[in-house]
Amino acid sequence: MLFNLDKKITEAIDDAASKSLWLYHINAGSCNGCDIEIVAALTPRYDAERLGCKLTGSPRQADIVLVSGPVTLQSRDRLIRTLAQVPEPYCLVTVGSCPCSGNVFKGSYAICGPVDKYRHVDVSVAGCTPKPEAIMAGIAQAAAILKEKRRGMHE
Repeated sequence: MLFNLDKKITEAIDDAASKSLWLYHINAGSCNGCDIEIVAALTPRYDAERLGCKLTGSPRQADIVLVSGPVTLQSRDRLIRTLAQVPEPYCLVTVGSCPCSGNVFKGSYAICGPVDKYRHVDVSVAGCTPKPEAIMAGIAQAAAILKEKRRGMHE
């Protein structure tokens, strides 16, 4: 009896948490084009809050992590340390072509990416720079993946 009650409480908490996702943004050496579009997705015009998303200033509170830019030598260790602070389960979303492939910076002496070389990427939002609508779609896809990850933790 107690187990079923605990399971119901856990499911209720997971359901509530899936409706209030916290986003954390990491710039891994981008040109700031994708960063501007991420901020645009959070403004009232595109309104990421209608999906229940809010930007957090701490990786320890994050549910979804957005990474923009190729991974540079200078940002690699910071990226790895920051992602280690994010509590499980979480979704990693790359925004733009740079974190996926390096884009125009590929082959540079300063680039040691892509992001999936260091962590599993759940969703990739392609484009240089992706539109806020595409970023919103990526966040929605990440929210669905996160819900499945949370469900899998309790089974």
